[in-house]
Amino acid sequence: MTVKEAIRAQAEDAQQMRGTDEIRDEAAHTSPEAPAATVAVGRAAQELGLRRSEFELAVHLGLIAVTAGPGGGRPRVPEREVARLREDPGFPDGLAERVRTVGTAEGAALLGIAAARFTRLARAGCVSPVTFYLNRYRAVVWLYLADELASFAVREPELLAGRTPLGMRTMLEAGADRRARNWRTQRIERLLDRTGDPWARAAVEATALDPAHLAEVVEDPYERAYLARVRPEPVFGRPGSVAARETMGELMLADEPDEILWRRINLTLGLDHAREVRPAPHPGDDHEARTAPAQPHAQPHALSPAPRLAPPRPLPVVESATLPSPPAEHTPTGVRKPGRKRLLTRLGWGRRSDG
Repeated sequence: MTVKEAIRAQAEDAQQMRGTDEIRDEAAHTSPEAPAATVAVGRAAQELGLRRSEFELAVHLGLIAVTAGPGGGRPRVPEREVARLREDPGFPDGLAERVRTVGTAEGAALLGIAAARFTRLARAGCVSPVTFYLNRYRAVVWLYLADELASFAVREPELLAGRTPLGMRTMLEAGADRRARNWRTQRIERLLDRTGDPWARAAVEATALDPAHLAEVVEDPYERAYLARVRPEPVFGRPGSVAARETMGELMLADEPDEILWRRINLTLGLDHAREVRPAPHPGDDHEARTAPAQPHAQPHALSPAPRLAPPRPLPVVESATLPSPPAEHTPTGVRKPGRKRLLTRLGWGRRSDG
């Protein structure tokens, strides 16, 4: 499929997708009196015409709703969810196209550009990978949603031809590569969408920090242990191979000063909110009184989420090591954002910078 064909198909399906998303959201907020009948993941994937990897990606993207198996077992799919997707006018091609992924060569062909230009766009953060795999040399191979590439072509056609903008060229010449960072950001956002529990949300934020940074932000070891315990994982867990798990562990960690700082800020804000809702358990506490378990299928907005600051956009040129700092201002929810001095002191950033 060429980019023109993809754009045309995207335009035709846009209204249809919005309609099905509304139906799915309405179904997600419905609490039937009796447990809904479910089917195994393998059967659901077969009935939907998806490979297992495509099915798992669809769940990750929020296109397919699943429920936990009995006793916390393997995920299962409600029969009505399968029926809803099969009744979609665009089935089966519509769903398959929404989870179709492409690598660099196929993505470049889809956009009608050279592979080298596609790689530059990806490194500059213009397009974001949705997943990855390791090739036989254990090198990371990024994959992109074909649907998102078509949207990018519509949104930024000037980047597909002509001279690369100066700011982007300067950033790339400095060695910038935003692919892992963008993948990490999207993954965190999607995990946050799956839970409204404040401690679980703080645990998601904590996954982007290495143990040293985490210990500086969360000084209480019992709180750190609790974050590790309630941390939500993708529905189907981490990759099966040891090499893939190790690679994902490395890719999950923020590796640039500005991103690390903003992750620390969001974790600090999330912890403040979580502590207000309930304290983390400590030895000798009344377990039931102190630790209301996170609801596995709680709607994301069941509790008011803590204020969050989005990661800063990349700057094309970095002239100094000065880190950007958010001004003290009011958020849309009325919660005042901390100013630099007070928050950085709590973050322990000054200690780390001086040391």
